[in-house]
Amino acid sequence: MKARTATAVLIPALLSATVGCGSTNTPASGKGPDPKGSASAPGQSASAGSAGASGPEGSSGSAGTGGSGDTGGTGGTTGPKPASSRLERSALQQGDLTGYQISANGKNPNAPDGQPQADRKACQPLADIMGDKPDPAARETVNRGIGSQKQLGLAVSASVSSYAESDAKTLIARLKDSVAACAGGFTATVEKQSGTYRDVKAADYKTGGDESVSWTTTAAAEGVTAQVHLVVVRQGDTVVRLMALNVTGGRQTPQVPHEVADKQLQKVRAAR
Repeated sequence: MKARTATAVLIPALLSATVGCGSTNTPASGKGPDPKGSASAPGQSASAGSAGASGPEGSSGSAGTGGSGDTGGTGGTTGPKPASSRLERSALQQGDLTGYQISANGKNPNAPDGQPQADRKACQPLADIMGDKPDPAARETVNRGIGSQKQLGLAVSASVSSYAESDAKTLIARLKDSVAACAGGFTATVEKQSGTYRDVKAADYKTGGDESVSWTTTAAAEGVTAQVHLVVVRQGDTVVRLMALNVTGGRQTPQVPHEVADKQLQKVRAAR
């Protein structure tokens, strides 16, 4: 429980969207997610679909997605957006990716709401990206949780957010500046709960879209650590946020699979 709670505080947007082994979660099928769900921390398994991400003790929990705006999060509205909305058409659905389980369940109840606040102004964009939406300028966000059936324990959060195009461009520029300025790390707080993000390093990650930024970091709180890989891509006025975590707590650095990024961007382009 300590590990689950601590890691949910560190990376609420990621952990509220992780998918692992079992079959209790709702597959993404074009419908909006339920308002609540749960997720797993490193060393524990998530239990959506059949991704095979079982922890060292074989424990399991359920998983879902976090988000903001009208779908899957905390934007102040209660009903899901129609499946025909552009963002819903852009979001990944079960069956889009062979070898992956895709979930559209609701937000992890252990994860705090809102945007984390960084202790260093220069690092605020990196704190924001871990929150309910990529940053406060996002108009709407739809989240999906993805569990790999190919790589044991790999869980990915995939979100698509609508922006004014100028705000989307600003987000990418600010993230690039923050990655360069915050290599030494920072602390972020949300709902009076704090975590640290160490070893922020730019990552070489080739993907499509108009522009992108990628980095890795090690998140830590209450003795729990998790390596995270993040990729943020702008396609016009849409921002794709991808975050990867090994939910089994292994030491191997996780990476967002290129096939996931490519398929997500393909769907964004097709929905326009």
